[in-house]
Amino acid sequence: MLRLTWVQPEDLLGHELRQARQDGREPSAIAARWKAAGGAEAPIRAGASAEPASRYLRQLAEDLLDELADLPSRLAEDEPTDLAGIRARCPAWPSPAPAALTRSALEAAWLGRAVGCLLGKPVEKLPLDAIRQLARATGNWPLNSYFTAKGVPADLLAAHPWNRRSAATSLAENIDGMPEDDDLNYPLLNLLLLQRHGRGFSTADVARLWLDELPAGRTFTAERLAYRNLLEGLEPPRTARHRNPFREWIGALIRADVHGWTNPGDPAAAAAQAHRDATLTHTANGVYAAMFTAAVIAQAAATPDVHACLSTGLTVIPPASRLAGAITHAIGLARRHDDFDTVVDELHATHAGTHHWVHALPNTALVAAALTHAHGDFTGSVSRAVGGGWDTDSNGATTGSIAALLTGSPERLPDHWTAPLKNRLATSVADFNGVGFDTLAHLTHREAARP
Repeated sequence: MLRLTWVQPEDLLGHELRQARQDGREPSAIAARWKAAGGAEAPIRAGASAEPASRYLRQLAEDLLDELADLPSRLAEDEPTDLAGIRARCPAWPSPAPAALTRSALEAAWLGRAVGCLLGKPVEKLPLDAIRQLARATGNWPLNSYFTAKGVPADLLAAHPWNRRSAATSLAENIDGMPEDDDLNYPLLNLLLLQRHGRGFSTADVARLWLDELPAGRTFTAERLAYRNLLEGLEPPRTARHRNPFREWIGALIRADVHGWTNPGDPAAAAAQAHRDATLTHTANGVYAAMFTAAVIAQAAATPDVHACLSTGLTVIPPASRLAGAITHAIGLARRHDDFDTVVDELHATHAGTHHWVHALPNTALVAAALTHAHGDFTGSVSRAVGGGWDTDSNGATTGSIAALLTGSPERLPDHWTAPLKNRLATSVADFNGVGFDTLAHLTHREAARP
C-alpha cells in the first residue's frame, strides 16, 4: 500500500501536539481526546507510521489539527513571523558594510556545502552513539574523511545500517561526483529564483518557481506540506501554517545560503531576502533559522572571523526567541569545553525528548557550536557538525558552506574532501544536472553583482 511520508493527517497530529507544547499553546485537552480515540504518537524518525489509520481517526486528526491551530500562544509576542515585527524586536539590526565575494570564494562555498552534505548523508537518521561507533570502527574519529563500510564489523553494520537511500553514493568507496540531495537542490532553485526575478522576488515568486521546477517527490516535511497547500489553492503565508506541524523545522535554513552569498557585507538584506523565501513554508523560529544563516554568510564576506559572523547572525533574530536562546547556549558550551563530545552530549541532553531530529532549534544550535569550537576551520567544523548527529547532511552542508567561504578559495580546502566530487553535481532541478561547482560560482557571482 502506498504510504506517502510527511502528509498523513494521523501522523501530523502527533507532531502538531509536540509543536503546540513548544510554541506556548496548551494542547493537553486535545491530546487527551486523541489518545482516548486510539490515536498514536508521531513516528519518532520515519515520515509515516507503518500502518494507515481508520477513516474515523484520519477525520478526527484533521479536525484536531484545525482546533490546535486556533489555540492562543503565550510566546506569540516574543516570536513574530512578519518582518516588521522581527525588526522591531531586534535592537542591534545590522547596517551594511561594503564587501564583495570573489568567484573563487563562491566556488569554495558551493564545494564546502557539497562536502559537508556528502559526509553526513550515510549517517542521516542514525542515533548519535551509532555515528560514533561506525566512525571509530575505522579509525575515523574525530571525523577526518568520508565514512566507509570497509573494516566495520558485520555486527555493527547490522545493528546500525547506513541510510539506505544514501549509502550507495555517499560512502567513500562509492562516491562518484556529488549525488542529488535537497541540501543542494534548494540552493539551485534559489539561484534560478534570482535569475528570473532578481533580489526583489516575492514569496509568491518562490511558490511559482517550485510548482514549475521542483518535483513534489523531492520535497520533505514543511516543504511538502506547503507544496500540498499550494495545490489546494492556499496562498502564502497561509501555506506555512495550514496543517503544517513542521513549520519550525530545518527546511528554510537549508535554503538560505544563496541569500547570504548574493548580499555580501549586508546581513540585514540577506536576512530579509531569506525571510521572503522562508515564509512560504515556515513560521517564527523556522524563519529565524534561515535569517540567522543568511546573515552569518553575508557577514563572512566582510570578516574572516567566524565568531563575529555568528554574533551578527544573532542580531537579525528576536533575542527573546527560543532559537536565540538555543544558539547562545550552544556557543557558550563550545567556549567552555575543550572536548566537543561533551558539548554535543550536553546539547542532546538539553533537547532530548522535546525536539524532533529535524527541528531547527537543536540543529542550528549544533551548527553554531561546531563553528565556534573549531574557530571556523573547515575540517574541524564539518566533522563536528556531522559527528554531532541529528540532521547530519543538512548540518554538514550549512557548516561546510560557511567554513569554506571563510577560506576564500577552493584550493584551501583539503583535496581528499573535494576531489571525489569531480566538479560534478547531480540534480533533478531544471538544466543543472551534471553542472560544475566552478560554473555555479560564476552564476552566483553574476547574481551578486546584479543591481
